Amino acid sequence: MLEALIFVVFPFCMLFAAISDMLSMTIANRVPVLLLAVFALVAPLTGMDWATYGWHFAAGALVLAVTFGLFALGGMGGGDAKLLAGTAVWMGFNPHLVEYLVISTFIGGLLTLAILLYRKSPLATYTSHNPFLRHFADDTTGVPYGIALGIGGLLTYPDSPLMVWALARLAS
Repeated sequence: MLEALIFVVFPFCMLFAAISDMLSMTIANRVPVLLLAVFALVAPLTGMDWATYGWHFAAGALVLAVTFGLFALGGMGGGDAKLLAGTAVWMGFNPHLVEYLVISTFIGGLLTLAILLYRKSPLATYTSHNPFLRHFADDTTGVPYGIALGIGGLLTYPDSPLMVWALARLAS
């Protein structure tokens, strides 16, 4: 049961956030709340020591502080900031958090360039009424960065501490 939560909740939240941001340009508060709640309940049951547990929450708090500052300056959406913080709690203070941030940034940059090119193309005029593409075509909206955060999370999750623990349990 514990392994099932680890295998399902994080990937589901990343996919939900990416799709939600693509369709509505919002990431519901329930996504980072679910990430925090499940981690808070599951991590101690995996045998994670309390110091490491605390450092995972410290990683989330630090990421939230930085991303809240970016949100206040208009450089990032609030949903993206909260999703990053919730994901940081699952990754913890270790190289996997840096890997997640770098991969998400790289994917976000590629996504931004692709959307800017798409908005300048004639294709944007024809596809602007498509529910999946309408925000990509709209010059007045930002970039649904939750897509990059979701993909980055899915790519780096297999090496995260809880996933490594769950995979080791299944292998034994």
